[in-house]
Amino acid sequence: MIPQEILQQIRRIQIYTNRYVNEVFAGEYESTFKGRGMQFDEVREYVPGDDVRTIDWNVTARTGKPFIKRYVEERELTVMLLVDLSASGAFGTVGKLKNELAAELCAVLAFAAIKNKDKVGLIAFTDRVERFIPPQKGTQHVLRVIRELLYHRPTHGRTDIGMALDYLGRVVKKRATVFLVSDFIAADLRRPLALINKRHDLIAVAVRDRREIGMPAVGLIELEDAETGEVLLIDTGSGRVRREYGETTGQRHEELTGMLRSAGVDCISVSSDRPYFPELVRFFRTREKRR
Repeated sequence: MIPQEILQQIRRIQIYTNRYVNEVFAGEYESTFKGRGMQFDEVREYVPGDDVRTIDWNVTARTGKPFIKRYVEERELTVMLLVDLSASGAFGTVGKLKNELAAELCAVLAFAAIKNKDKVGLIAFTDRVERFIPPQKGTQHVLRVIRELLYHRPTHGRTDIGMALDYLGRVVKKRATVFLVSDFIAADLRRPLALINKRHDLIAVAVRDRREIGMPAVGLIELEDAETGEVLLIDTGSGRVRREYGETTGQRHEELTGMLRSAGVDCISVSSDRPYFPELVRFFRTREKRR
């Protein structure tokens, strides 16, 4: 049985995200992702003014009258949520944990997708695939995806994004819009990111906590790597230590941004200490202008 607090959290996320999707986000989503292709609908007899490039010469030759091919916009999309559930996500100093933020953000994307009658699927991973939910439509399906993100307890703690991308490439054959949600504490991923981005529309969502950006002066503290268990004693009272920490984290973020750019992958950066809706809306509006 699912604990009552998890059910309450799912319901809270449903109410909270649905309101924003209905009021703000669904239109941004549709404007950005509409018109991914054209599919054949029918042939009809040519009338003056039609584009002669659309003439179906086979039908024209068979009937003795000019006919044209008619196409309609292919609207239905497949959205895959590729979500990192490794141990580093169970960290948060303000508001919520990183993995809770990731689940809530995925709920927004999923509800926006089904509002536009798109399919949604999930691949939750650590250094192996923990859960795979094939793409489907409907509110109940999205609630199942959210439940898995909140309730599933990973069997492993480390991260292997390259493995997850490879798995995605093997199980999702049709072109999809893929949101890769992670804190990206990983090695160089240029090649696997670029390979997947050729087949799918890959978007990275970098989830961070503000203490991963800057360190407060609170004296001696122990920091433990959630994935390796390594423990370090840090003197946060030292201005030099805080400065070097900020420079290191800033450099890592710049390296991530550069890696994603070189692979042709767009990125949304969100942090647990500030609202993520403005970042999502800004991203989708920027992308719509590019189109």
